[in-house]
Amino acid sequence: MKKSLMALGTALMLGGTASAQKVTFEEFDLDNGLHVVLHQDNSAPVVITSVMYHVGAKDEQPNRTGFAHFFEHLLFEGTKNIGKGDWFKLVTANGGNNNANTTDDRTYYYEVFPSNNLELAIWMESERLMHPVIDQKGVDTQNEVVKEEKRLRVDNQPYGNLIKAVKQNMFKVHPYKWTTIGEMEHLDAATLEEFLAFNKKFYVPNNAVLVIAGQFDKAQAKEWIAKYFSPIPKGAPVTRQKIEEAPITQEFRASWEDPNIQIPMLVASYRTPSMKSRDARILDMISTYLSDGKSSKLYKKIVDDKKMALQIGAFNYSQEDYGMYLIYGLPMGDNTTASILKEIDEEIAKMQTELISENDFQKLQNKFESNYVSNNASVEGIADNLATYYMLYGDINLINTEIDIYRSITREEIRETAKKYLNSNQRMILDYVPAKDKAQN
Repeated sequence: MKKSLMALGTALMLGGTASAQKVTFEEFDLDNGLHVVLHQDNSAPVVITSVMYHVGAKDEQPNRTGFAHFFEHLLFEGTKNIGKGDWFKLVTANGGNNNANTTDDRTYYYEVFPSNNLELAIWMESERLMHPVIDQKGVDTQNEVVKEEKRLRVDNQPYGNLIKAVKQNMFKVHPYKWTTIGEMEHLDAATLEEFLAFNKKFYVPNNAVLVIAGQFDKAQAKEWIAKYFSPIPKGAPVTRQKIEEAPITQEFRASWEDPNIQIPMLVASYRTPSMKSRDARILDMISTYLSDGKSSKLYKKIVDDKKMALQIGAFNYSQEDYGMYLIYGLPMGDNTTASILKEIDEEIAKMQTELISENDFQKLQNKFESNYVSNNASVEGIADNLATYYMLYGDINLINTEIDIYRSITREEIRETAKKYLNSNQRMILDYVPAKDKAQN
């Protein structure tokens, strides 16, 4: 009875909230090419000011990786009118918080302030764009910060180099073959002039979207945006060469030794299409079906019932140009990565030949409805989504309509997509193993 009541409550919540989640927004361009999106939400006296730049790791040179992530740090150093080290003090003193993050495709900065500090936030982001101070002292300071981050989050973390090991083998020519954090020797070798050139090329208003979301007066916000952002000159158009990878037609193997682990990890990786494609969304559903939660097919079979693995997972690593579909497992006891792969392949073969059950399909639909609600449950989430859908998908209204794409996916499409992308001749098998001689590391 308790479970039935919970299920009923969830259904009511989804039915009521999903329809109430329509996100309203206004958008326009400044003469310098900056795209502006405004979303009003008066439910709380806070406002989010964010800027997303269309620059990520894929925009770097092969011998200068890590630049986009480095700028995520560097552009907090200070500006012509904000002293070195004063950025965070200014935000905190005015009751706010801020952060930034970088992917292979974009860099995102944001501030959350009480709504009476919107002008301050707009001014600060315009300062970051118009008057950044990029000097050798700042570069040297942030170089040490990034090195420490890499040591902490990657080099000394168990399985910390997993994505690096996969990407460098999955991509031969596309810049997705290197990691977002990059190689430290590339940053060490870079000159100040190279950092200045990178900033001039990518940190321009016509390569950015400004989103303001929360409680604010629209007319006043537009005045401040015009006052602080309009004087910034337009940059040269950012052009990108389309780089295509040859399809994978034969299974191949690769390996990586990690001194921080004791248990080998199996990884099967398949190359998949852009996150903008319908197939990418179907692959999202497939990964949820296979490994999201203890009742998912792979977890129930391999971890719960057969107790062959400590952990199992599948996820669609979606990106702007290509994606990767990754399946991984940690064998337990006498089981091997090969025996786990056999079990995984059996489940994939079932998906390729049989329709998933109506019950499992309904569970998938419920999960994606729930994800849709939670993704737009906070003003911060809405600001991020508006910027992402505009910049990376080229369709900002997907914030309201993408759920309809997931709702329209059929069981037959799930079967056909599994057939199309998840075949053994289209993958890499990565043996991610403990280092043979840890003492040397």
